Amino acid sequence: MNILVCIKQVPGTNKVEVDPVTGVLKRDGVDSKMNPYDLYALETALKLKEAHGGSVTVISMGPPQAKQIIMEAFAMGADEGILLSDRKFGGSDVLATSYTLSQGVAQLGKFELILCGKQTTDGDTAQVGPEMAEYLNIPSISNVKKLIEIGDSHITVEMDMANTVEIAKVPYPCLLTVDKDICQPRLPSYVKKMETKNREIKIISFNDLGDQDEKKYGLNGSPTQVQRIFPPEANNHRELWNDAAEDIPEKLFNKIKELKFV
Repeated sequence: MNILVCIKQVPGTNKVEVDPVTGVLKRDGVDSKMNPYDLYALETALKLKEAHGGSVTVISMGPPQAKQIIMEAFAMGADEGILLSDRKFGGSDVLATSYTLSQGVAQLGKFELILCGKQTTDGDTAQVGPEMAEYLNIPSISNVKKLIEIGDSHITVEMDMANTVEIAKVPYPCLLTVDKDICQPRLPSYVKKMETKNREIKIISFNDLGDQDEKKYGLNGSPTQVQRIFPPEANNHRELWNDAAEDIPEKLFNKIKELKFV
């Protein structure tokens, strides 16, 4: 089974500046990590490979520094890594991101299964996976919490639909977005890290894509207009009480009333 996993590099902190003109995050110089939900997608792919054979390829879209998470994926067991990187992709919203990724996937050949994390921690839209599937014209299932059956021509999964649990049987090729309940991601292997430190990461730029219409990529291809984006305000106010233990409950109750929590 040939599996493709979509991964993304996200800020490792919530203290990220915002470009006042474009409304996008300034990622340069910010500590980054692999999107936590993507770790579950990658682990799912690796378990499928171990049980049924095949290969696991990871694909990401971002600046050259995004190679770091692809190297991390190698250290976990991924076989190949692809990076979509071009200044023309900068500022993409979910629609432009989905289209760019789908164009990149089209350059790589066929995969029976494409796995994505349910959402990213920097956008939380949970839209890129399903939109990719639409562009690729393949079925998709979201919020997958369990793989029930891996058939030769289909996969049966269990979905967490908040108020219900549903089961779906989907033919290959298909795309799944997985939830964090599906598995426990493994740690990167130091041995694999050393073995793969010189492994090539294929770079795909705008000029490599089949559709050369610049209006479909980056800010030009992003219909979403950000009116305002700002980091959350930090409240570090605290009070230290040294009262007798028997006086604390009433004082706490009065404080809660003062703050109008009750």
